[in-house]
Amino acid sequence: MTAPEKAARHPPEPELQFDIGSTEDSLERMQELFARFGDIYRVYAPGRKSYTYVINHPDDVKRVLVSNHRNYTKGVGLDRVKILLGNGIMTSEGEFWKRQRYMMQPMFHRRVITQFAGTIDEENERLIARWEAQAARGEKVNVTDDMSELTLQIVLRSIFGPDLDRLAQQTGGNPFDVVTKEPARNLQFAYKFRQLGRVIADLIKRRRENGEEHPDFLGMLMNARDKETGDGMSERELIDEVMTLVVAGHETTASALNWTWYLLSQHPDVDAKLHAELAATPEQRAPSLTQMEALSYTSQVVNESLRLYPPGWLLSRRTIGPDVLCGYEIPAGTSVMLSPYLLHRHPRYWKDPDAFRPERFAPEHEAERPRFAYIPFAAGPRHCIGETLALYEMLMHLYKVARRYRLTFVADRPVELEAQINLRTRHPLYMRLERR
Repeated sequence: MTAPEKAARHPPEPELQFDIGSTEDSLERMQELFARFGDIYRVYAPGRKSYTYVINHPDDVKRVLVSNHRNYTKGVGLDRVKILLGNGIMTSEGEFWKRQRYMMQPMFHRRVITQFAGTIDEENERLIARWEAQAARGEKVNVTDDMSELTLQIVLRSIFGPDLDRLAQQTGGNPFDVVTKEPARNLQFAYKFRQLGRVIADLIKRRRENGEEHPDFLGMLMNARDKETGDGMSERELIDEVMTLVVAGHETTASALNWTWYLLSQHPDVDAKLHAELAATPEQRAPSLTQMEALSYTSQVVNESLRLYPPGWLLSRRTIGPDVLCGYEIPAGTSVMLSPYLLHRHPRYWKDPDAFRPERFAPEHEAERPRFAYIPFAAGPRHCIGETLALYEMLMHLYKVARRYRLTFVADRPVELEAQINLRTRHPLYMRLERR
């Protein structure tokens, strides 16, 4: 059979029909189909009246996200996210996306991120004080909710700086609490969340009228300029980017920390090794990004947690023109999906893929797998712009908490996955805090 003839064939297709990513059991079904069909298959989606092609091979992932990325746009699910986030950097396309990405990229430079060390430190200290008080009363801590609140406070203070306290005074509380108080991501939540655009617009107007300069993300967004025209962002563009930073900068990191604590509680040997590294490191307030990255085993723990439970568990693209993936022709206008969750557990590239083994991320093991077998922050031009900040938050949290305490999981029910926009635990995880 010649290569062109092979490329003309359709990949395997199960009798099962469903809209991938739109059903409660999408991940479960994809696991079953991956076990049956391997690196590529297609599923008929009745709701969209079209086929969705699913790829699981690192070479095809590289082609879609990197080497041939210009032939792909964002895919299924984008409209739902746009209702929530508007036309921010996560949902925008084409030249407008390039313009926004260019203006925002300097905001996430390592030097800039380190300036938020004090904010990350202060919020973790507040959490520790609250946890200590709960432990003294013999209470369990709600790790899931507390990770959500911690990361939300960090991102809000990074965006608004001291204006966050002013907003709370004006409104009688943190107006962004809706993000943590209402876990559902439905149209009702989207409506409430979008109402916060008025709060952001008032703050932008106030800063402009008073000529205020702030070294926070909002200040940097307001000062950003287009490289061709020298123009800044409009009020609508600023609001959409702030909304995107609030949601994307909070939920993924919260989910990752939640899973990390769960994994540590289930693997005392890993917890002990992590603590040994942290205990051997001098304790200081607000350590820098470079200092946190020097914690080699702690970084391996974070990477392994992100491998097993990547918050962004499903990536969706749509072909602009035809392409060939895994030897099969993919028509123009076709939905193509890939799952970091499945890719990260591919038995061909990961030994004992379901096991929690941070050592697999030690430098001497990097050559054992393809580069694109691990993509917790996606890859290519549209990789997560906040990757370094998210890792900094996670590393500092572990540095400050795990050196002092051990968290023991209180299993009141089985731990279940909830694969919606992010990969979360279906129910909150409660743990007991034990001083080392």
